[in-house]
Amino acid sequence: MPALAVSALLLAAGCSSPSSQAEPSSSAAGRQADAETAASAADRSLAVAAAPTGSTATATAHPGDSDGRAHRTKLSVSSYDGKTRRAVIASGTAPSATSSSTPSATSSSSASASPGASSAPHRTAVGDVIASAPAPGAPNGLLAEVTKVIGETDEGTEVQTAPAQLNALLGDDTAKGSVPVAPDAFDIDELLPDVDVSWSKTADVHVGPQGATVPLGSLRLDVRADLPTVGNTSASAAASVSGFVQVAPQVDFRYGGEGTDTAPASAYLGVSGDWTSGWSLKGRAGASATPVRIPFATLHADPVLQVGPVPVVVNLDLTCYLQISGDGRITVDVEQSLQGDFTAGGTFGLGQGWTPVSSSDMKSTPVRTSVTTAGSVKAALGAQATVGLYGSVGVVADLAPYVRGEGAGTVTGTDSVFDADGSWAVYGGVDLSGTLRLQLTIFGTPVFQRDIPLGALHREWKLAGGGSAS
Repeated sequence: MPALAVSALLLAAGCSSPSSQAEPSSSAAGRQADAETAASAADRSLAVAAAPTGSTATATAHPGDSDGRAHRTKLSVSSYDGKTRRAVIASGTAPSATSSSTPSATSSSSASASPGASSAPHRTAVGDVIASAPAPGAPNGLLAEVTKVIGETDEGTEVQTAPAQLNALLGDDTAKGSVPVAPDAFDIDELLPDVDVSWSKTADVHVGPQGATVPLGSLRLDVRADLPTVGNTSASAAASVSGFVQVAPQVDFRYGGEGTDTAPASAYLGVSGDWTSGWSLKGRAGASATPVRIPFATLHADPVLQVGPVPVVVNLDLTCYLQISGDGRITVDVEQSLQGDFTAGGTFGLGQGWTPVSSSDMKSTPVRTSVTTAGSVKAALGAQATVGLYGSVGVVADLAPYVRGEGAGTVTGTDSVFDADGSWAVYGGVDLSGTLRLQLTIFGTPVFQRDIPLGALHREWKLAGGGSAS
């Protein structure tokens, strides 16, 4: 046993000694491991995930440093004034290196860039780029560069800032992901009296009259509204519209970096999700050829995407609306249900710049229809979405599933069985339109000179019809 112990000790010492001679095969294996590590680093892609609810995450970078990468930090935005762009940066209890996956900390980076600066975590330096989750005075989050250190206050270091761009933090990293927006993350303002909000989430939590039937992750809004009628229309023809919108939105984000001071090779920002809606239009509405839009609810959320160490704050607004147009002569009783999905956003490439992305796949269920007298009407139950980063709107998308009826007589029927006297037709359809805004340059891409139309996507299908050609 003693001899074995001595041999083991000698073997261990030989393996750990820096002057030990390795076999050629071991040296080759080491070089291969180094190459694999380098390849892995080159292929590194930052994870994209939803930050915890109420996150106060902050990341900083000093692009002038040799590292130049963003690091998660215990610094936080204590207050921000949007008019003067002054912020107060408060310190945590420990340097940011404790929460960073990379070895260098923001405080040490700032110190190296400014030899006289302290490495204490409450210090920040000119040139630092700060990304923060929503904070006091910055409800949409903050992405800013420190242009001047004004001085110390009881709450932290007061600094002057200027707008910054994401490439200053994400550099040459890549990231891609889609993050659902939780239904309870929305602030909802009901604009009409008869609006009900329903949603459900894990742990068997249900909210609203339809909460028990709404799929997890979806938000449902039910609405009923009376519409203006024509002249002395009898009560039997009083016009009304009712229905619901159920949506499960998610934010889609992509970034392919080339460096902190170079436009990214690729970028994408958009909104997508599942859509279900059903509505009925009854009576003879006082419609006109110009569509009349009636908003019934607005929704706002500021989900935070954790892109590696960087909190990317997405601002999502939805306006749900009813819209009707026609000639004011037709009396209808139409019901329609739609289910499908949608995608709307903007994509960037070095060769083509920013280009729109829009698609929608909707399927309708059988329709119940009654059309009386000649005329036409079109009713939509839709939503307009705006998506941006840190308070700047980047994409505006309008999704409007609709039903359209026209007739030259009387039609009454259910599903596929109709009795008709004259020509008539009922159509279902969907319109998707929107705009890419100048503020998409927050990615660090070149400035484009005007807003770019998203492009109008129009699909229509015949639900029912009969009589002479329509």
